[in-house]
Amino acid sequence: MNRTRALLTILLFASAIFLENCNLPRVEFASPTPTLTPDLNATPTDTPFPTPAPVALGLAENPLILALPPSADSPEQITAVKTLATMFTERTGYTVVTIVPDSYTALVDALAQGNAHIVLLDPYAYTLAYQRGSVQAVYAVLKAEETTYGAQFLATRKGGFQSFYNSTSGENTADAGVALEQFTDKKPCWSDESSPSGYVIPLGFLNKNLIITKPAAFVEGQPTVVRSLYATGICDFGATYIDARKFPSLEDEFPDLIEQVIVVWQTPAIIPYEVLAFSTTMPEEMRNLFSTEVAAIMQTENGSQALKSAYGIEALQGVNDGFYTEFRTYVEESNIDLATLVK
Repeated sequence: MNRTRALLTILLFASAIFLENCNLPRVEFASPTPTLTPDLNATPTDTPFPTPAPVALGLAENPLILALPPSADSPEQITAVKTLATMFTERTGYTVVTIVPDSYTALVDALAQGNAHIVLLDPYAYTLAYQRGSVQAVYAVLKAEETTYGAQFLATRKGGFQSFYNSTSGENTADAGVALEQFTDKKPCWSDESSPSGYVIPLGFLNKNLIITKPAAFVEGQPTVVRSLYATGICDFGATYIDARKFPSLEDEFPDLIEQVIVVWQTPAIIPYEVLAFSTTMPEEMRNLFSTEVAAIMQTENGSQALKSAYGIEALQGVNDGFYTEFRTYVEESNIDLATLVK
C-alpha cells in the first residue's frame, strides 16, 4: 500500500515538470465586439457633390441678350437686330443673341433676372429698372438733335391767370412755387394717365411745391387739353408738351388761340426720349467695350441702318444715370406707382 502511494506521488511530480517545460500555444481571448445600436433620430445626409462653376457671361452657353422693343414683329426689325447681334459678336468675341419681349414690364423683369443685357427703354421702364438696380444708362436717343424736352402749364386770360413766362426770351420770370400757386384749388385738364408732359411731370412739380388742386379731367390727348382750355368751363388750367398750342389743326381752328391760351410756366427740359442701357450683370470692362462698339457701329453704313431699322435710332449721345436724376425726382414726386406707368 505504501509502495503504491509512493509510486503515484513520483508520477504526479514528473507530470508537473513535463507540463512546465512544454511550449504550448497561448490562447488570447478578444474583448467582446460592442453591439451598435442605430440612432433612430439621426437625419440622413447626402454625399455633397461639387457645384459646377458658373459659365462666364458672353460664352455660347451663356450669351449676351440684345432685346428688341416690345412686340416688334416686322421682318425689317428682326433682320436688323440680328445684323446688330452678329456685328457685336464679330467685333467683341462675345456671343450675342436676340429676343423680342412682350412688353416693357416683361423686359424690366428679364433685366432683373439676368435674361436681357443690351436694351432700349422708354423713360418709365428705364426708371423702374434703375430703381431695381438692373441697368446703367449708356446712351440717350436724340430727336431733332435734343435728348430731352419740357412741359408747359397753360391757362386762359379769361380765367384771370397770370403768366410767369417771357415768350421773347424763352425764360420763366419766377420759380415754380410762385408761378403755380395760383392753381391752388383749381381744376386741371390732363392728357392721359401715363403722359410724361401732359400729366406725370407737371403733377410732380405741383406736388413738390405743395399745390393742391381739385380732381382732374383726363381729356385724352394734348391738343384736346388746349381745346378744353379755349372752350372754358371744362377745367381751369392744363399741361402739354412745348408748344402744343401750335399743333396745325388747332391754329387753323382757332386763329386767336395763342392770344387766349397763355403759357403760365415751363418746366426745364428734363423728360427724356428712349435710353440705351446695359444690364448691371455685365462686368464693367464688358460694358465699356460694348459702349465703344455701339459708337463704332453707328459710324458704319450697315450698323447705322440696322440701328435705325431695329430701334428708330438716328443719333445717340453718351450719358450716365446722373443725366436722368431730375426726371426720376419728379416722377417720384408725382406719387404715381411707377409700375403702373410701365406697359
